[in-house]
Amino acid sequence: MDLRTFAFDDRSDLHGQAAEVFSADWPEFIFHDTVADQQMDRVRQWFGELNLLLVDGEDQILAGGWGVPVCWDGSLDDLPGGYDESLVRAVALREAGGRADTLVIAAAQVRGDLQGRGLAAEMLGLLASAGERAGLARVIAPVRPTLKARYPLTAMDEFISWTRADGAPLDPWLRTHHRMGARVLCAAERSMTMKGSVADWEEWVGFALPASGSYVVPGALAPLMIDCTTDQGELVEPNVWVQHR
Repeated sequence: MDLRTFAFDDRSDLHGQAAEVFSADWPEFIFHDTVADQQMDRVRQWFGELNLLLVDGEDQILAGGWGVPVCWDGSLDDLPGGYDESLVRAVALREAGGRADTLVIAAAQVRGDLQGRGLAAEMLGLLASAGERAGLARVIAPVRPTLKARYPLTAMDEFISWTRADGAPLDPWLRTHHRMGARVLCAAERSMTMKGSVADWEEWVGFALPASGSYVVPGALAPLMIDCTTDQGELVEPNVWVQHR
């Protein structure tokens, strides 16, 4: 297969196709992270060299991914809280004129009909190489495990301890990172936060939420908390920090 890599900003002709590819197979609520929304314009403006598309010889998108540069001292205590805080820290560091030393791979996705062909590892490797070219010595990622949505009531610390008979992680996305030599650091308990009114959440999940309390909703890694008295719903999702180098 003829594989080519481009910076997202260099291929404006593919942006429409990218929107379709990268919005597929995600629950609607994932697009309503208010912290990420507040940072994304500056992330796109400042870190375009870390936003990549993998395409074939016919300009069909096969995969894509992006990351942000942060300063991290290598300790667990200094890790960002997760996906949201990584974006906040990257933007704040840039605004302060600071120097980053670590790439946070924020997302990597393979087109749905091409999954299972090794393109995820290819994309992760391309992002790590882009980070290296940008002078970022370390590579970490707040991984959103594929299978965790089947076990939303299970603590992430327990979930990441589950392995197959061969000792590899049970979760296939964690397993991809594991095969590349990445090691699990810890759970990121409050990696992403999605908020909305009760009506918003009913639209996003597709069923009624008639009383305050916790709900298991399709695609979520943790229970959704609904408060009818304040007309608010909040989903705080955990991720898993892994380190590639």
